[in-house]
Amino acid sequence: MSLVCSLALAGATVYRWTDENGVIHYSDQPHANADKIHVDAAQTYKPSSADTASAAGGAAQNSPPPVPYRGCAIVQPQDDQAYANIDSLTVVVQTDPQLHSGDKVYVMVDGQALNGGNPTGPQFVLSPVDRGTHTAQAQVKDSGGAVQCQTPPVTVHVQQASLLNPNNRTVTPH
Repeated sequence: MSLVCSLALAGATVYRWTDENGVIHYSDQPHANADKIHVDAAQTYKPSSADTASAAGGAAQNSPPPVPYRGCAIVQPQDDQAYANIDSLTVVVQTDPQLHSGDKVYVMVDGQALNGGNPTGPQFVLSPVDRGTHTAQAQVKDSGGAVQCQTPPVTVHVQQASLLNPNNRTVTPH
């Protein structure tokens, strides 16, 4: 069978016959009682770069736009939560619906972008955590940098043991 495929690609004459057991054979050499078959060369197509670009753009244009976000929120930590003697704080952002392909999450604490201004993802660990009251907020941006959703601010209170009073480990929210 591979002989037929290779000959079919090149365009050639093929001989076909059936033996006494009913098995069909093909060959490029004449055989007694064989039928002569001419196989045309296979038709091929090679797309141009314009066809490829058009197909890629056409597929993107035909896909429906993503459903707009109904909301987004920082679900961890909770607003007005107090912490004592922590080394790190995990910030978790959820979107409704889930994060669209290509969209990125950026977290800010006290108005400063985390991760050097790069996307943090929907979960980010802030370490170290300074004592005091901090406000966290997040934005979801599309691939062009446009804000698609912004979370309400979340305030957290962090108390660390003091060198002046190391036994005082209580946390009192402001």
